[in-house]
Amino acid sequence: MTAYPSRPSRQDGAYPRPQLQRQRWADLCGTWDFAVARAATPAEVDFDRQITVPFPPESPASGVGETGYLGEVWYRRLLSPSDLTAAGLHEQGDRLVLRFGAVDYHARVWLGGAFVGAHTGGQTPFGFDVTEVVRGADGPLELVVQAVDDPHDAAQPRGKQDWQREPHVIWYHRTTGIWQPVWLEAVPAQHVAELAWAPDVPGATVAAAVRLAQRPAPGTWLTVQVSHEGELLAEQRVRALDQDVELRVHLSRQANGQAYEELLWSPERPTLLDATLSVETDDDGGARRSDVVGSYLGLRSVAVAHGTFLLNDRPYYLRSVLEQGYWPQTHLAAPSGDALREEVELIRELGFNSVRVHQKAEDPRFLYWADRLGLTVWGETANAYAFSPRSVEQLTREWVELVRRDVSHPSVVTWVPLNESWGVQHGAHDPAQRHYAIGLANLTRALDPTRPVVSNDGWEHTDSDILSIHDYAPTGAELRARYGSAEAVRELLGGIGPAGRRIQLREDVRDQPVMLTEFGGVSFAARHEGDWGYSTASDAGDFEARLRDLLDAVRDSALAGFCYTQLTDTGQETNGLLDENRRPKLPVETLRSIITGR
Repeated sequence: MTAYPSRPSRQDGAYPRPQLQRQRWADLCGTWDFAVARAATPAEVDFDRQITVPFPPESPASGVGETGYLGEVWYRRLLSPSDLTAAGLHEQGDRLVLRFGAVDYHARVWLGGAFVGAHTGGQTPFGFDVTEVVRGADGPLELVVQAVDDPHDAAQPRGKQDWQREPHVIWYHRTTGIWQPVWLEAVPAQHVAELAWAPDVPGATVAAAVRLAQRPAPGTWLTVQVSHEGELLAEQRVRALDQDVELRVHLSRQANGQAYEELLWSPERPTLLDATLSVETDDDGGARRSDVVGSYLGLRSVAVAHGTFLLNDRPYYLRSVLEQGYWPQTHLAAPSGDALREEVELIRELGFNSVRVHQKAEDPRFLYWADRLGLTVWGETANAYAFSPRSVEQLTREWVELVRRDVSHPSVVTWVPLNESWGVQHGAHDPAQRHYAIGLANLTRALDPTRPVVSNDGWEHTDSDILSIHDYAPTGAELRARYGSAEAVRELLGGIGPAGRRIQLREDVRDQPVMLTEFGGVSFAARHEGDWGYSTASDAGDFEARLRDLLDAVRDSALAGFCYTQLTDTGQETNGLLDENRRPKLPVETLRSIITGR
């Protein structure tokens, strides 16, 4: 068998796409030329300022800091020979791909004056093969990106981005244009374009679904190696007969029923298995390597049964916190890869074992650290506000791309396509809106049958595997009255919820787990007029007492888990456990005791 080079290193979350890594790539973030302008082509644009990519132009860190209605923005930088060298474009037959982590919302891209492609969707990655443009050039190439993001379009998935000029209530400054990394990557002509892992814990196998860049030539082989701390666990080699290749790798070590849990992933033991995928083609000269990529996976299962959330077939109580993924200097963009790691570390240090990233598909590097450090994640997305054929199409397309992007992360344990009836505000009365919510839930299960799906978080559930409820009662006594016994919970599920909405829009009640996925929201240390929370503490002692009262009531309830609102102060919302700069409002040890009850 052919000897392969060592797998690309895991790089500790530096690479923008952590589960499909290559050694040859070049970061294009940094200083770009910038303009706010309406134009049809780059030639019409006067680039009159500079911006630091990938921070959105509304953020202070971008160097622009314009928070009004931008609508359309333009970016420009030169690709130099040193960029191409850094990307590793040096072998005959290599292709050069220009990749974007996310651009909000409609993007068009030019290189060297040639239009290379367009993309729609503010949270999803995309890329273009720019090989022919680069090979035909004899000097630096001008790279130009246009981003169009209509601030008034209620049919566009926008999440917490405000449609009013200034942030109000629970909405924040908008994010326009590039807000995740931009990079170049050199790849062989035939390479792994997409990869999805699906562990089967009882079957002691891992399924790998691989999409190749092009239909394979005769004699093309795919090899998958799985290892842990240098120990080879499995190796499988198959002939690629189609562009989509599926193979199942048997992990013989897992056949020992008394020891199989040693390699399972959980927040308490976040074990990750390393993987290498190699593509080679037999020709007259023997086996020729085409591509080698590094990846990783986690062995774990998630399910719901008997009113309980199950992790690795054991009851698992979720202690979660609502995370807006918003920083004062960089807004929806992370300040750095290190900041994403620190965020996961801080959430764990506070005593949470789960996080609900709210109305945002978080940077994949955050999911990497959740995988590696041990934190379960509720996979959510930004919602639209309107219901129309266009809003249905746009959110559905983006949701499909996001599920495919994140399906291999062991940390992701639940899918949440809709929140609080956003975009389906009249689902209780409009059959079309109910069908849409049900359809999204079933589409999600079709893409990934291995995780629970919440059809509409908070209330008006149409087809949810977990019944999640939002309740901002200010006292523990009120929470105990609603959730303190199984009888009280059953009564609530059959009627009107605390927000004045029905909890369920279907009559056939199953034995789903019930969780309180938004509660608390106690404001403390407001600084400006307009700062607020769902209730207000007068001082640190009052803040601690209120937190203990609420958390004690929830832990003593008949619920299967909770999600406290929220991790940090965000904009005018001063209801965080931490301030906007991630400084705890009480000692970390105190907060951890309140959250865990220990």
